[in-house]
Amino acid sequence: MEGQKILVVDNEEEIRDILKLHLENASMQVFEADSGQCALSILSQEPIDLIVLDLMMEQMDGWGVLKYMKQHQLRTPVIVLSARQLESDKIETLGLGADDYVTKPFSPGELIARIQAILRRSKPDLRIKQFKLGSSIFDVEGSFIQSSSGTTPLSPIEGAMLELFLQNPGKVFTHKEIFREVWKLDHADNNSVKVYVNYLRKKIGDDPAKPKYIQTIRGIGYRFMGDPS
Repeated sequence: MEGQKILVVDNEEEIRDILKLHLENASMQVFEADSGQCALSILSQEPIDLIVLDLMMEQMDGWGVLKYMKQHQLRTPVIVLSARQLESDKIETLGLGADDYVTKPFSPGELIARIQAILRRSKPDLRIKQFKLGSSIFDVEGSFIQSSSGTTPLSPIEGAMLELFLQNPGKVFTHKEIFREVWKLDHADNNSVKVYVNYLRKKIGDDPAKPKYIQTIRGIGYRFMGDPS
């Protein structure tokens, strides 16, 4: 991870100083912003590898940054670092495209470990960019399915879920495992998993009554069947 460029966006100078110290000790290059607007200005000038993003800020808050990035298809990984601990905040930001959510107070060592894990996963030479899905193509970076009938966009949650299944064909995932891998939360919201599986089935043309791809394992969870190559 040496030399990776990390943008720390937080209106508290003390938080930025702490993160800068630990990130530089991990051989990363640090850029700082005290508002969402300042962060977007830096993003337009520097090839940032990952953003650590606070939510509560003036001059564009963290939600505004995530919405801007989503609208302009900016794929830079984001870890939200916030004092807000409501589950609804976590679900909303992850739905807007954030990769992880860490609450304050936080452990700098744990945050660095999470940053390093996301940077490893986001390396373009290690991550498969497209999967074949029957006669269709799933584009991971663009988060859409291309078929003869056109392009079907996927939400960040749908895209992450489909990628998880395609990376692990035949593996049975419990509801808790899916929720942890896709929503980045430790507990299991079985209803949310079920709802998004149904969304995904419709978009990939999977019959809910007799699913070809995403099969329900009663009382456990789901598994993906089919050739992902």
